[in-house]
Amino acid sequence: MLVLLPPSEGKADSGEGAPLRLESLSLPGLADAREAVLGELVGLCAGDEEKAREVLGLSEGLRGEVAKNAALRTAGARPAGEIYTGVLYDALGLASLDAAAKRRAARSLLVFSGLWGAVRVTDRIPSYRCSMGIRLPGLGALAGHWRAPMAEVLPEAAGDGLVLDLRSTAYAAAWKPKGEVAERTATVRVLHAPTRKVVSHFNKATKGRIVRALVSAGAAPRDPAELVEALRELGYVVEAAEPGRAGRPWELDVLVEEVH
Repeated sequence: MLVLLPPSEGKADSGEGAPLRLESLSLPGLADAREAVLGELVGLCAGDEEKAREVLGLSEGLRGEVAKNAALRTAGARPAGEIYTGVLYDALGLASLDAAAKRRAARSLLVFSGLWGAVRVTDRIPSYRCSMGIRLPGLGALAGHWRAPMAEVLPEAAGDGLVLDLRSTAYAAAWKPKGEVAERTATVRVLHAPTRKVVSHFNKATKGRIVRALVSAGAAPRDPAELVEALRELGYVVEAAEPGRAGRPWELDVLVEEVH
């Protein structure tokens, strides 16, 4: 099982660890694309602060993020699972998983990123600010920059098992599973059962809880149909829409009574 996650907008501080080593990151086939974005981002943020703030879409109160990006090559690095914070990651609670579940999370979780492309939760990265939706002056739209290298690397990372795609729209644009990989991919919506409306904030929390439940239980669904059964065994109410034609992902709706 491969679980695709969005990053968090907010991130923990880098701390005092050893600095980034790009060559140590998972998915080495993304190395050249990572270096291109890193070089562009550091150069932009080390130059005109106002231009950098405009490109990154940062408010006055987030001005300090520009200096953070300018120092990315020398800043301390920590496991990505410690850097990413926010609703989904709080609900996932990587730090409080038992040892076996942490090993499963390390194998299964892949966090998409405008800067790194995608990283494992054990990959050591510094704190940064670079969403997938921005356009860097020398590279253009980041989703477009990542599309070709992702198409080369991600099918191999997906292996021959289930792909559980929990990414938000901006990050999903960087790689769309195709062919037989798409046929064993499932996306998830979280709906408030009484109203059948999509929930927003609680969508992220529910997705975090789902991932935690799967890795804690040692669930190993091989395809979307088995995922539906695994989630139901874990107590979730799931409605599944099988794809209408070949080469399309399954769409799962998880219904929740309370939005918390």
